[in-house]
Amino acid sequence: MITPTRSFTMSSELHTESSAPSMTRDFIRQIIRDDLASGRHASIHTRFPPEPNGYLHIGHAKAICLSFGIAREFGGWCNLRLDDTNPGKEDPAFISAIKEDVCWLGYDWHQLRHASDYFEVFYKAAIRLIENGFAYVDDLSADEIRAYRGTLTEPGRNSPFRNRDTAENIDLFKRMRHGEFADGSKTLRAKIDMASGNINLRDPALYRIRKVRHPNTGDVWPIYPMYDFAHALSDALEGITHSLCSLEFEDHRPLYNWCVDKVDLPGHPELWQSLRSKGIETTPLRPRQIEFSRLNLSYCITSKRKLAQLVNEGYVESWDDPRMSTLRGLRRRGFTPASIRLLIERTGVSKQNSVIDYAVLENCIREDMDANAPRRMAVVHPIKLLITNIPQGHEERLRLANHPKNESFGKREVVFSRELWIEQDDFSQNPPKGFKRLVPGGEVRLRGIGIVRCNEVIKNADGKVMALHATLDLQSRHGLPGANRKVKGTIHWVDARSAVVTEVRLFHRLFNVAAPDDETDGTPWTTHINPHAKQVLRAWLEPSAAIALPEQRFQFERIGYFVADRVDHSHANPVFNRIVTLREA
Repeated sequence: MITPTRSFTMSSELHTESSAPSMTRDFIRQIIRDDLASGRHASIHTRFPPEPNGYLHIGHAKAICLSFGIAREFGGWCNLRLDDTNPGKEDPAFISAIKEDVCWLGYDWHQLRHASDYFEVFYKAAIRLIENGFAYVDDLSADEIRAYRGTLTEPGRNSPFRNRDTAENIDLFKRMRHGEFADGSKTLRAKIDMASGNINLRDPALYRIRKVRHPNTGDVWPIYPMYDFAHALSDALEGITHSLCSLEFEDHRPLYNWCVDKVDLPGHPELWQSLRSKGIETTPLRPRQIEFSRLNLSYCITSKRKLAQLVNEGYVESWDDPRMSTLRGLRRRGFTPASIRLLIERTGVSKQNSVIDYAVLENCIREDMDANAPRRMAVVHPIKLLITNIPQGHEERLRLANHPKNESFGKREVVFSRELWIEQDDFSQNPPKGFKRLVPGGEVRLRGIGIVRCNEVIKNADGKVMALHATLDLQSRHGLPGANRKVKGTIHWVDARSAVVTEVRLFHRLFNVAAPDDETDGTPWTTHINPHAKQVLRAWLEPSAAIALPEQRFQFERIGYFVADRVDHSHANPVFNRIVTLREA
């Protein structure tokens, strides 16, 4: 399945960036600069090849930003290739989500490819390997193959079927292709070196029998290529110049190169020319695999198996739960593409595995939101403030700036009357040292209004504070002589009569420990799940926030950065998720 070539663009919400080669210095970009300077390549071609057996997570973001970003920086292109060689675990929903997530991050692919586009080529290439004495059909079971493979300190043993003659191997492989044998009964293996110090070269499997219906090819193929074989040849077929992989594939690089070299697609067009009849234009190259360290964030897990367990066992509500480290979860939480790209930029590219503190990601979104989020006022834990020297029925409409540092954001209308809500934490009967907010007999500035003095504290029979009565210094209002009078604190508020009650969800880190999936001490990783990672509260918002569109972000002044939930929010029932607090807790 092939989509037409697409122009390589960035999302319109993101900053425009130059198409000239970036001056970012890391070892991968330096290799690419050297290859271009030497004439080895005239242009740079990369790919992002996820397996559609789950949703993308924060770890994938690094691979996406690196492969697509490098292609853009050097004026080349990047394919999105779906590695659909394991149909029993793949789902069309995952495919749709992968494409959506890549676009959300701000990237577009040159062509959308599938490994299954090349199944006929892989099969012909396997026949060629058999003919040249580089592959054989093995009757050992999977358990027997593992037993014969040896260990890190002991060499493997040759299979008793390793020396079958070429004609028999071709006959058996063709019969595998026609579905004559049961699943697992035979395997096509590369003939390399069972004594190799690299276990990946001890006659690895190239094809296995799996009679599973494929979403793209149906029941045509009862055999499927193994990842290492399909991945290497797919890169070569697509003319990929630099195959960027995470560090765990470093030990697989010799096998990658073996597959590319032994098949030699550039030198044997008869293997792939039939692709053109399917509308696939290609010029095979010999790609170069380069490995980099993965993105590991503290307080997160990225194992697809464990992420699925979180969903299936009800620890979270869905794959896009804002507590999840999936890209869909981060998006629903309110993280922006720009903040994730900034994280990738700041953590850099190296071959050294490390764990990045989750606070780095939080600081990236704070930086983005400080510059780009309009301000609104909201109260989460309200206490009534009644201004007694303003007449009943008084109502005025103020014009407040949407952003204190950027006039281009304009202004919005805010209602002000004698009854307001303020945060409970902004009042104290017995203030601690250094408290600069409202106290009995004390003064504080109301944001955009003026200075009020607390004259009376109203309590119920149990002594709980129910309301505060205050007077407004009318001369301290904007434009009047007392407007510049100094007081120690400024607090926010919302108008009690016009405020809109909304649901707010306060999210915290899903795990209580920095390395939740470290089970070396025998403690199950699920014991580290934070049961208080989600709190649901009511808040009172100024109306202009409540009518936000889904995924619209604000700074709720003095509280944090929030986003209108992309699933549950509506004007009739506003729902906001806290993205992050204003400063690191």
